[in-house]
Amino acid sequence: MKSPLDPEFLAHSRKLRKNQTDAEQLLWNTLRNRQLLALKFRRQYLVEPYILDFYCHDYKLGIELDGGQHYTDEGKQQDRIRDAFLEAQGIRTLRFSDLDVLENLDAVLQKIVETLTALTPTLSRREREK
Repeated sequence: MKSPLDPEFLAHSRKLRKNQTDAEQLLWNTLRNRQLLALKFRRQYLVEPYILDFYCHDYKLGIELDGGQHYTDEGKQQDRIRDAFLEAQGIRTLRFSDLDVLENLDAVLQKIVETLTALTPTLSRREREK
């Protein structure tokens, strides 16, 4: 059984959902309600100790939108650690800059679609038990 999530961690995730960046809002408007390949995406998805900007459970794909702090040496190192942790959980991560999303959303969406079509969907517990 999973352990309960830290209430402060949950509150932080809710705060992030309420205070999206312009880039997050733009991408979410395309991902929400199964608009992309009829897949369900979640935003500000919890994978303790991290929060993914967007996550597609069916393909175990996380999508991160990076602002300027991610391009410092410290930010790059933290992202490498985070990505390694997520990979160990079986989650692949795609990263885009906020600017990429704001200036070239079509190219970002194309990369997401290309990645999804190259991945194998995960099976639900019910499907695995069949």
